[in-house]
Amino acid sequence: MEDIKIFLVDDHLIFREGLRNLIELEGVGKIVDEASNGKEFLEKLENANPDLVLMDISMPEMNGIEATEKAIEKFPDLKVMALSMNGDEEFYYKMVEAGVKGFLLKDSGIKEIERAIYTVVDGDSYFSNELLRRIITNFKKPEAHENGEKELLSKREVEVLQEICNGLTNDEIAAKLFISTQTVKGHRSNLLSKTNCKNSASLVLYAIKNKIIEL
Repeated sequence: MEDIKIFLVDDHLIFREGLRNLIELEGVGKIVDEASNGKEFLEKLENANPDLVLMDISMPEMNGIEATEKAIEKFPDLKVMALSMNGDEEFYYKMVEAGVKGFLLKDSGIKEIERAIYTVVDGDSYFSNELLRRIITNFKKPEAHENGEKELLSKREVEVLQEICNGLTNDEIAAKLFISTQTVKGHRSNLLSKTNCKNSASLVLYAIKNKIIEL
């Protein structure tokens, strides 16, 4: 397997050096370029041609939200995963709307970093369990249309949504629910259509906000 090409965007040099060393020494991927803010990232992006961008949220000059929006507008297939720390919860929806495929906590261990990178590069979304707990805590008020939202979905769609929120891939969901991977893809497509969500990452936030699933 060829090295996964990763573009690292964060305004703290020490953090970038530490994460680069961790990723490369463990053979998870190769950092092909770095930037300290969104503006610098956009200037370098085309030449870097990464498989994945690890994007900080809060940065000077241009933050991760605006940088992600502009990058995906130009390169629609670009995979971006947000680097999150405590206090970033208020920006999760904006990052998902911008097009990120998942969130990785900055203090994650190498095993979780590896799983997150592989999951997003393979086309799925990624949220750590700790981060999901933070999102749930952040949604303190129940939604007014909670029951109506759940009734939009079939029982099987809710089951698939539950496993998407648990971080399972299409193949893992198929094995757990004893259905084909193609059927899972069909349910995932229906979920996106019914909820007007852009991707699996936005589905996760939608499910939590509307209290459709239990974690």
